[in-house]
Amino acid sequence: LGAQSPEVRRLRQKTLAEVFELFPRLKERLKQKAGTLSGGEQQMLAIGRGLMSRPKLLMLDEPSLGLSPLLVSSIFETIERVNRAGTMILLVEQNVYHALKLSKRAYVLENGTVRLEGEGRELLNNDHVRSAYLGI
Repeated sequence: LGAQSPEVRRLRQKTLAEVFELFPRLKERLKQKAGTLSGGEQQMLAIGRGLMSRPKLLMLDEPSLGLSPLLVSSIFETIERVNRAGTMILLVEQNVYHALKLSKRAYVLENGTVRLEGEGRELLNNDHVRSAYLGI
């Protein structure tokens, strides 16, 4: 719990610089206490903290919850950048459009049961997904 490998410790400053590149706002708020950050800044901080351990897999639970539409788009763009850089992402998200647009593989759960599965872009065009979750 919280243990770091020697390599993670050695790369700490480089990783911190990478996190600040993803979230420049966090660098501006470096001296500010986490509890006083805005909701969007707290989400950035949570993702950044997860990235500090240089994970192979980053698990994210509702990263867009409570954020403005502008911040939602920004968070998902950042998640996509992290994924393109080689970190696998396991995402649980109610924002169906952004989640499926980003996902290589997706599962739609209804009442705790897998209702649909497939490629994210494929599911965006599924009639059930479009009517039940996208209002189309």
